[in-house]
Amino acid sequence: MSNKIYSCEFFPPKSALGDQNLAATWETLREKNPAFFSVTYGAGGSTKEKTFTTVKRINDAGLKVAPHLSFGGDGGDAVIELLDQYREMGINRLVALRGDLPSGMGGSHLVYANELVTFIRQHSGDYFHIEVAAYPEIHPQAESFDKDLYYLKNKLDAGANSAITQYFYNPDAYFYFIDRCQAIGIDKPIVPGIMPITNFSNLARFSDACGAEIPRWMRKRLESFADDSDSILAFGVELVTDLCEKLLNGGAPGLHFYTMNKTEPTISIWNNLGLTST
Repeated sequence: MSNKIYSCEFFPPKSALGDQNLAATWETLREKNPAFFSVTYGAGGSTKEKTFTTVKRINDAGLKVAPHLSFGGDGGDAVIELLDQYREMGINRLVALRGDLPSGMGGSHLVYANELVTFIRQHSGDYFHIEVAAYPEIHPQAESFDKDLYYLKNKLDAGANSAITQYFYNPDAYFYFIDRCQAIGIDKPIVPGIMPITNFSNLARFSDACGAEIPRWMRKRLESFADDSDSILAFGVELVTDLCEKLLNGGAPGLHFYTMNKTEPTISIWNNLGLTST
């Protein structure tokens, strides 16, 4: 499994205890030498300050970090200031997203991810490695599968280096998506996003909101465990490990783990797979 990139995602903590827990999480995960840790931005940059603080802490700890970035309610000057700050810190990877507007800003202009990528390239040249988002099961707001592929190609053609997908549990969805991407000339890496399973009700609610499918057999199995968190965790580790093996054996260029700021079950899945980033 050489020549593959493995990474982890965090969100900015909301409390001092959350800060401590996240630091403990990255100190454990750093032993696995992930290629980078990404940090989410929140709707419309609603966690802008906390994202920056978290990014700085991870960077100061000597770890490679990739901040998420969107325009949200900000103008170009604010984004340029942030880009310059990250560059001064030695950070050279970003995750560029359209993002969502915070509540109360429904009439504001959304800057699409391809426009953000173009903006970053115009200001910073090729300094940053830019990741964008991809949706094997189609973005919930997309007009069609083909239109969604068109928008992904626009983001990559604008200068993005690679993409990270929304999580999914059906490997065939990813492989079909890759086939269709290649058919329209997309040849840049598209890394599967991996969501470990710890709490079924939370996963079901989030999946329904973001358009990620939980296969019926999987829902029924998880429902059968009721509140037995140990059984849910064990089943989730087994299922997601198997998913990752199929993806890697099928040619996926790496894995990006949505850790939810927890060490487990990401570390167990990582160990099961024996992952080593290049």
